[in-house]
Amino acid sequence: MQLPGDVSRMTAAVRLAIQAEFGGWELSRVRLYPGGVRKVWLRRRRTSSLMAEPTI
Repeated sequence: MQLPGDVSRMTAAVRLAIQAEFGGWELSRVRLYPGGVRKVWLRRRRTSSLMAEPTI
């Protein structure tokens, strides 16, 4: 995911939070390039097969 330089830090954080919550992703790395462009790497959220989800 690449965010242009004119995107504020708060807007970028909100976009990433929405992507993480609804897409099942977590933040892996963020790099800030000259000109303010942010390149963001997301990875799939890890799920542990050792801990089963509780059933109701």
